[in-house]
Amino acid sequence: MAKKTSLPLSKVYRLIEPGPVVMVATSSGGRANIMTMSWHMMIDFEPPVLACVISNRGCTFDVLRKTRECTINIPTVELAKKVVACGNTSGRDIDKFKKFGLTPCPAACVHAPLIDECYANLECKVIDTKLATQYNIFIVEVVKAWIDRSRKDPRTIHHHGNGKFVVDGETIKLASKMK
Repeated sequence: MAKKTSLPLSKVYRLIEPGPVVMVATSSGGRANIMTMSWHMMIDFEPPVLACVISNRGCTFDVLRKTRECTINIPTVELAKKVVACGNTSGRDIDKFKKFGLTPCPAACVHAPLIDECYANLECKVIDTKLATQYNIFIVEVVKAWIDRSRKDPRTIHHHGNGKFVVDGETIKLASKMK
C-alpha cells in the first residue's frame, strides 16, 4: 500500500459509478418532465428489473410515486450538454423538452414519453416502493424496450462527480459464459 492514500468516504461513489447517465421521463396531468439519473442498477434479467435512485427533493419523485410509471432513456455523448443541463434544472417551472430541444414521443405501454434523440428507451412500471421513503429507491420493471440499431457503437456517458464524466471507449471481447 506504499503508493495509496486515504480517500474521503464522500468520494467513494466516484469509484462505484453503476452505469451510463440516463434521462428519466415522467408525465402527470398532461405535463411531461425529464430528470437526469446516474444511480441505477440491474436487479433481474427476465423480465428486466432495475433499481433507480430518485431524489425526494425533485418533482420526479412525487410523480413516480403517484403514476408508478416512467421511461428511462439512454443518451449518447452527443447529448451530454443537454443531459447535464436537464440535471441542473428543475422541471417544476419549465418544460425541459422545449427548453433543451428534445422530442417527446408516445410510448406503447406507459403514459410517460420517450425521448426521441436517445439511442435506446425503456418503458417502465414501478413494481416496488418499499425503499423509496428511506433510500429514495424505486424498483421498476421494463415492460417495453426500444433501440436505434442504425447507430453503430453508441458511446454513453458516465458520471464521476463534480462535473466530470467519462465516455465509453474501446470495446474488448473476452471469453464469457454469460450471453
